[in-house]
Amino acid sequence: MHAPFFPRRTLLATLLATIAHGTAVAEETLLPTISVTASPLAESAQLNATAVDAETLQALVPTTSDTASLLKNVPGLNIQGSGGVSGLPVIHGLADDRLRIKVDGMDLISACGNHMNPALSYIDPSNVGSAQVFAGISPVSVGGDSIGGTILIDSPAPEFAEPGEEGLLKGEVGFFYRSNGNAYGDNLSATAANEKFSLTYTSSTTESGNYSASDDFKTQTYVNDVGDSALDGDEVGSSMYKSTNRSLSLAMLNGNHLTELKLGMQDIPDQGWTNQRMDMTGNDSTQINLDHTAQLDWGTLEARAYHERTRHSMQFYDDKLFWYGGGTNPDGESCTIALGKTGCAAGMPMDTEGNNSGLLLKADIELSARDLLRVGTEAQQYRLDDWWDPSGKGMYPDVFVNINDGERDRLALFGEWEAQWSERWLSQFGLRYEQVKMNAGDVQGYNDSYLADETTFNDADRAKTDGNVDLTALARFTPNASRTIEFGLAQKTRSPNLYERYTWSTGGMAMRMINWAGDGNGYVGNLELEAEVAHTVSASYDWHDATQEKWGLNIAPYYTRVTDYIDAERCSGAATGTCTDANLAITEDFVYLQYVNQDATLYGVDVSGHLPLAENTVYGNFTATALMNYVHGENDTTGDNLYNMMPLNARLAIVQQLENWNNTAELELVDNKKDVSATRNEMRTQGYGLLHLRSSYTWKKVRFDMGIENALDRFYNHPLGGAYLGEGKTMSGGDVAWGTPVPGMGRSLYAGVNIKF
Repeated sequence: MHAPFFPRRTLLATLLATIAHGTAVAEETLLPTISVTASPLAESAQLNATAVDAETLQALVPTTSDTASLLKNVPGLNIQGSGGVSGLPVIHGLADDRLRIKVDGMDLISACGNHMNPALSYIDPSNVGSAQVFAGISPVSVGGDSIGGTILIDSPAPEFAEPGEEGLLKGEVGFFYRSNGNAYGDNLSATAANEKFSLTYTSSTTESGNYSASDDFKTQTYVNDVGDSALDGDEVGSSMYKSTNRSLSLAMLNGNHLTELKLGMQDIPDQGWTNQRMDMTGNDSTQINLDHTAQLDWGTLEARAYHERTRHSMQFYDDKLFWYGGGTNPDGESCTIALGKTGCAAGMPMDTEGNNSGLLLKADIELSARDLLRVGTEAQQYRLDDWWDPSGKGMYPDVFVNINDGERDRLALFGEWEAQWSERWLSQFGLRYEQVKMNAGDVQGYNDSYLADETTFNDADRAKTDGNVDLTALARFTPNASRTIEFGLAQKTRSPNLYERYTWSTGGMAMRMINWAGDGNGYVGNLELEAEVAHTVSASYDWHDATQEKWGLNIAPYYTRVTDYIDAERCSGAATGTCTDANLAITEDFVYLQYVNQDATLYGVDVSGHLPLAENTVYGNFTATALMNYVHGENDTTGDNLYNMMPLNARLAIVQQLENWNNTAELELVDNKKDVSATRNEMRTQGYGLLHLRSSYTWKKVRFDMGIENALDRFYNHPLGGAYLGEGKTMSGGDVAWGTPVPGMGRSLYAGVNIKF
């Protein structure tokens, strides 16, 4: 890839470049235009960062439509089950809004009470150019409003013609097919550029039906009121999806100044949800992202402005039913059970509109050959409206206003000092202050049965301002060529999201609509929530060969104590409805919860490594890789386990490289999930082992991928998959009742081809 845009580097940067790339770098000069195939040097030098290499990204693209899944081989990271293109990354037991996730430099926000449109759902796996994860402690320059870490996902950098060339024309087209769910898709990118301007268009579409588990998993099935048959016993209801993403990028290079304007559009006409009572029936998003980077004599200056508008809708698809004796069907016929009319699942339409605008101004100032200072300011303005039109029994005559003119505005200042004290010692100290201001307007229910909660909320003071402070201290010690030690201390702070603070109704139906945990329970917000404050200590010890290419072993323990952790407790005390005292005693059913501040502790260890098994044989080179994660989370206030903690898990693989072939046999091992949250009636899952086989062949500008996921067709329930609500009367508890976890996908054969031109 042609990369014409490099900064003027200090002695420190030059030294780091030499170590990272094994090349001899001359005395400090402005580097000429060169071709590179690695990630930018500034990213590879970051403390506590893991970059996903290009080969891993390319190999996983045909196996998944979920961009979050591209990160599953990062130490300390797992994926929480969600929609087919909307998985939620989990780092050290902390997920979703507890992570800062930036896509092409934008802080994207999930505009949905069930978080069906998380940040990573807005970029297709085929368009990911680089991925970087800060697990646990992230520098203040990339952190903020998060306590679990940072994920940076970027599309490929703009490309320009070489000096003296008339122009650059290039493109790429790809196709894939996966047997389980009959999933297929395509992607296209095209670039036209000269030395000054670059225009790139990308497009991707992916579609799938319901996937199948390896065996029947339902204890009961449903039949609707006109006798239509249920899903097959192994079919996972509401797991279908279709998604289209497009982008147009115009970049201009003027000396040491690079300006890029990117326009993005997404259309998701449907995405089923296996662990939610609703399905996504529409997600339309438009994004405008303007970035300018300048390489100056004193360092680097970056300015960014972006705006995102999201229009999101939820309803029931065919796998989920909501039969009742009221309302009309699309033909205007009365929806009574006696009539037995089809099309009478009026359901519960839910609509959301989010507007998200952000600004960033950041400078990397080279104070000396030893010292680098990063300073910056960020601002974000977010507006959210969430309303539910009346549609049937109990939902008339008014529009239910869940969040009215919700506001969440952030203003941040940060400073970060990085110093290369010697060849052995590198340190980084950071301070970040962030003000988060939140508010919401008056609300209303469908009718007078919601009046008590409505009045209480509307009479309350809803304006909240949090002053959040982040502090980080990181260091890297390199005693010799075969050892690297990193350690750090941090205080990280996150304010509640709009749904945690401002959802207000304790009506059972309304509470069941607020749930991004995927546990089937109902939730209500809390105006009195405080910001979470996490104190983390972490370390990593890395043994490797002198070139850091042949073998390596990394052990990274961590410990986090969170004050005012936003957990949940059973609501009670009401004479009728959902929050009665009986709700406290339920042990085998879905329950009703309110977000509350409590204290929590999380600790664990990540282990990763690689080792050559054979080199230069007639069958090529063989390498063994290993990854193991362990986390334990406990609510210190109640003594309960924290929800959705991934049990001990590991990935062991043997990789063969023979000329143009790259073959992998991977074993995925997961222990029993037995430390579960009693408050949420979280379900246990059994341990399992899965075998995945992957192969790729590259010939000139063509790459072929093929393989088998879950090759032995082993049945399993993913520990983070949540409760199965994929079919039946999900609003009334579900025909597939509590006690059924979402099953994992059975055997799936896949093939993909990617052609560059």
